[in-house]
Amino acid sequence: MNARRVLAIDAGQSDIKVRMNDGQRREDLAFHGIHTGTPLLPQLAQVVKDTLARTGAELDVVTAGISGLTDRDADADALLSLIRDDGVRATMLAHDSTTSFLGALGDRHGAVVAAGTGVVTLAVGESDTARVDGWGWIMGDAGSGYWIGREALDAVMRAYDGRGPATVLTDAALSRWPDLTQAYMALQADHDRVRVVASLAREVAEAADAGDQVARDIARRAARELAHSARAAVGRVRTDEATFDVCAIGGVFSSRTLHAAFIDELDDGSGLRIVAPRGVGIDGALALADITAAHPLGSAVHRAGAI
Repeated sequence: MNARRVLAIDAGQSDIKVRMNDGQRREDLAFHGIHTGTPLLPQLAQVVKDTLARTGAELDVVTAGISGLTDRDADADALLSLIRDDGVRATMLAHDSTTSFLGALGDRHGAVVAAGTGVVTLAVGESDTARVDGWGWIMGDAGSGYWIGREALDAVMRAYDGRGPATVLTDAALSRWPDLTQAYMALQADHDRVRVVASLAREVAEAADAGDQVARDIARRAARELAHSARAAVGRVRTDEATFDVCAIGGVFSSRTLHAAFIDELDDGSGLRIVAPRGVGIDGALALADITAAHPLGSAVHRAGAI
């Protein structure tokens, strides 16, 4: 890393990771996840201010990879105006698919499937990039933690009604809502409903790995969705490469059942090769500071200020 003093933010729906690197020291912090129902940039500005207060650091540039970043919120100038008085001279914003890719594969060609609460796939070829999904819990995020949690709740209520087989996932639901008949009302009233539903993905992973057939079916269907997204993204950027690297990152892949099914889905003779990630999203958020406009991902970075 060069001499610039960087504060990098990896902003997800479940949590926000922060890394401060001023050239002399590096410090990592964590905050509660972004609230999608309230303005984004003031949340990021507060994270910057809280980090500075806790670390006493001085900064040149703030970079951020943001889950579900929209054109409306991708206003680097507006963020800079909120934190300029804190000594920040430049800001760089990108969708978390960009920073996930940089963290996992760096400057290599390939595809990264980043599956946590939500999911997005990004493929980078010789000159083109392709993003697949990442369209949020209402319209997309197939195979994500939320998707898995939603499928789990569906299975639980089917078992409750006698429309589906019994599953140990019922115990996970009961631990949150002792009266299952009232669970849907509680969720609808909960502003944190996306995170709550996504948190069930952990129990699905444990149940699937322990042999629960309902959970295993959910995990395998999630893997099928994630592999489908990977193939779609690669197909849009691949030229004449005999093999093309695919990297799977995020908490969803901590399920042994899901991860194995994902690998099986991609093992179709098309030359897609699973590779281990070099790092994680916060590493990519820090690397964002060195991305130039000439890089294939350069057009995906929103910039303001100068350093």
